[in-house]
Amino acid sequence: MDITIHASYLPHTDYEATLAFYRDTLGFEVRNDVGYQGMHWITVGPPGQPVNIVLYPPAASPGLTDDERNAISEMMAKGTYASINLATKDLDATFERLQAGDAEVVQEPTEQPYGVRDCAFRDPNGNMIRIQELR
Repeated sequence: MDITIHASYLPHTDYEATLAFYRDTLGFEVRNDVGYQGMHWITVGPPGQPVNIVLYPPAASPGLTDDERNAISEMMAKGTYASINLATKDLDATFERLQAGDAEVVQEPTEQPYGVRDCAFRDPNGNMIRIQELR
């Protein structure tokens, strides 16, 4: 079988802040930006890599009840709804760049007891971003 990861999805509620964070702070390419009825779906990804992250408005998810939408909003506000793990060869330089870009620091670079060195941030929507150092 030849299966690849094409896209992962993260929710967003603030178009301008999300675009600035993923494009300017993380340095990702904007591959698609679709607006519809005041909402935006933004597809980004690391330059030179085929993997996409689709930043989507959770309010547009079909079949959600009002209670479910409220629960998602509450979890996003607390930073407990969605996350993604990224990797870099130079964790310290990446951490400094993100910190200088006003990303919300959750954890400075740390040697974890499970054998990785990583750090953690939240994007403007509360999504947890862990960045692991490649060894």
